[in-house]
Amino acid sequence: MPLLIVVLVGVLVVLPVVLVPWSILQRYRAGVARRPARGWVAMVNVVAFAFSTGMVFAGAMVSEFWVAGALRAALVGWVLGVALGGVGLALSRWEHDGAGWHFTPNRWLVALLALVVVTRLGYGIWRAWTAWRTWGVADWAAHAGIAGSLGAGALLIGYGVGFWAAVRWRIGRRRRWQATSVR
Repeated sequence: MPLLIVVLVGVLVVLPVVLVPWSILQRYRAGVARRPARGWVAMVNVVAFAFSTGMVFAGAMVSEFWVAGALRAALVGWVLGVALGGVGLALSRWEHDGAGWHFTPNRWLVALLALVVVTRLGYGIWRAWTAWRTWGVADWAAHAGIAGSLGAGALLIGYGVGFWAAVRWRIGRRRRWQATSVR
């Protein structure tokens, strides 16, 4: 029986260590895939990222009670992310074939965003480990780097809002252009 418990605890410790890098790699692969430009897909993504934005800001407002600068970090990260989303649209490759418009996001930008995730995860683990040693300190949460984590998360969510809103705008612009050029 104790061996079974040791194996289960070992699996629970090893599983996240294996699955997190794998999931980041899969997210990168999906992020650079060629996709059809569909307005409804872009709109669903905008709505989903807008909902996520609200959740991050709600969490940042609550965190502000314990961690000074959490809301500011989230706001700055989100604004930078929206701007980066516009850059992402400008760097994306658009092409038209018989089936319609397709776009491919820029590999370097997607890799940079994945690097933000990996770096923030590593830094967060390191900061939490060093802050853990000061457990008795009242501002443990501030020492753990929660504001930076909120800022990095808001950057990624802001990128999603900015990129998908820009994709939606570009699809609409292309439809209007095609409608006027046909006449």
